[in-house]
Amino acid sequence: MTDVTTQAHADPFSDAHAAHLDAVAPRSRRADFLIPHHEGREMAYFVGNSLGLQPRGARAHVDEVLDKWAVEAVEGHFTGQAQWMTYHELVRDPLARLVGALPSEVVAMNSLTANLHFMMVSFYQPTAERPAILMEAGAFPSDRYALESQVRFHGFDPATDLIELQPDEADGTFSMEAIARAIAEHGPRLALVVWPGVQYRTGQAFDLAEITRLAHAQGALCGFDLAHAVGNLPLQLHDAGPDFAVWCHYKYLNSGPGAVAGCFVHERHAHTQRPRFAGWWGHDASTRFRMGPDFVPTPGADGWQLSNPPILGVAPLRASLALFDEVGMPTLRARSESLTGYLETLIRQRLPDVLQIVTPTEPARRGCQLSIRVVGGRPQGRALFDYLAANGVLGDWREPDVIRISPAPLYNTHADVLRFARTVEAWRDAR
Repeated sequence: MTDVTTQAHADPFSDAHAAHLDAVAPRSRRADFLIPHHEGREMAYFVGNSLGLQPRGARAHVDEVLDKWAVEAVEGHFTGQAQWMTYHELVRDPLARLVGALPSEVVAMNSLTANLHFMMVSFYQPTAERPAILMEAGAFPSDRYALESQVRFHGFDPATDLIELQPDEADGTFSMEAIARAIAEHGPRLALVVWPGVQYRTGQAFDLAEITRLAHAQGALCGFDLAHAVGNLPLQLHDAGPDFAVWCHYKYLNSGPGAVAGCFVHERHAHTQRPRFAGWWGHDASTRFRMGPDFVPTPGADGWQLSNPPILGVAPLRASLALFDEVGMPTLRARSESLTGYLETLIRQRLPDVLQIVTPTEPARRGCQLSIRVVGGRPQGRALFDYLAANGVLGDWREPDVIRISPAPLYNTHADVLRFARTVEAWRDAR
């Protein structure tokens, strides 16, 4: 290798260095996705934390459903391996593997916020002594709306009974010590702790097992919103032990806009008599068609279903989960750490006068997302964001001053990351 080549490899801002990282990192599955184009060139797409790209295999699964509907009509419910009566079971095992759960603990159903409400029907049972829910301040608005409305629905006051823990670290992140103190302080009044797996705005990841342990030690139940964690971080929900978790599949699970969501209910509640909103599809499958008046829930997460699943909404999830099964989360996590670490290196070495990273530095405290504040506040931030988009580099804007860049390991490359950094540099130098 010549001295010039060696220097190129050593320079993080060189094409050679990015190509080397792509060569030594676990292989991308980019060819299995449809990449949007901008002015005839593939985009550098960093918005998998908002809407994942379309797997090439998704269309075949959707077409299969449409063809079955066209040819068999109602009989499609009962014929073939992909019959609609048991269609949701086709994603059960791979979904369980993805989140570290037993197959009976997971189900694809509804939407994320609907699932959160349905879980709280069962797992938020406030009393005068224990009316409170603990959540993070700055949660995704839909979560806060859901929790506040549940507190009000039960006749309690969100001003006192919806406890929002403020971040104690710079840039709006939370120390584990602050979470532990809050749970201990409010423990006697806590009915439920609801926490994110990854905080949507800062990209901070949390120790689910420890938060669950702390909540249970105080006599409270515990649930998680894993919208930004599923498909992003290795999860072990069964071992971590939360009572429930909810998530969507349209982000890192690449299942399309408004895709059917996911839900986890720990096996200790498989035969629970906890209150729930009941529906026909949650009734025990062996007697469902007897059409009896008394609800007998299917053991496990399936028993929280209300209606038959949207088959066309579940179909793309099959394609995505097949890719996750083929690659495996340990491999994806290794590639993710390489991509995000490279992004951090480029920012810190060449762009510290422009960008400030909000997300924690420690890999264990983040997934693939880096939340970045632009020096100069909102006007400069929006100007940079618009410049990136105009040059085929798509991130995600969050008010008032954060750009989220999320290199998804299934389809993003180190060359994409370098393109982002070079585009920022060009914007800076042109000012």
